Amino acid sequence: MTQVAVYNLEGAQVGEIELNDNIFNRQVNVPVMHQAATLFLASQRRGTHATKTRAMVSGGGRKPWKQKGTGRARAGSSRSPIWRAGGITFGPSPRKYGFSMPRKLRRVALASALSDKVQNGNLIVVDSLDMEAPKTKTMAGLLGKFEARSALVVVPSGACENAVKSARNIEKALPVEVTSMNTYYVLAHEKLFIAKDALSWLEGVLG
Repeated sequence: MTQVAVYNLEGAQVGEIELNDNIFNRQVNVPVMHQAATLFLASQRRGTHATKTRAMVSGGGRKPWKQKGTGRARAGSSRSPIWRAGGITFGPSPRKYGFSMPRKLRRVALASALSDKVQNGNLIVVDSLDMEAPKTKTMAGLLGKFEARSALVVVPSGACENAVKSARNIEKALPVEVTSMNTYYVLAHEKLFIAKDALSWLEGVLG
């Protein structure tokens, strides 16, 4: 079992905790992590882009001029893509960019991202993220203690509201509930700060 230190909100070590090696000490699978991150980003795209084809633009009810005898090129409709204000050829149309990925693979990707954080010393377990009131200074002090250039702050589901409010005031810090964690969030931030209660829930789900 892998052991990591447990810290309090002041950044002082208060103990140690054992981590499940199946989740936090496995071989990092880069292709699966890439697929999971791509899935998340693709799912964020609204896909509402659209252009008008020649069937949608106005005009074109009759042939602009007769076929022969004018000295001009043949033209059948003013909706032609080569005409000004004509239709667009092969333009984008509304679509969904998301794709499916098996649940087991998504879990493998998240476990790989977490293992990478542990192996590089970027996983910080906090004894408790409960705060009596929102205090950005306290949260900033914790992140600064570990020189976090960017941080993902993971709290238990439905708890630590004051910690969430404190972290969201800090640039490059993202507070999320453990149920909303995903591979992209873990990879996109240098340090991962996670409450011990959230860690227990995560091990129960991924273990």
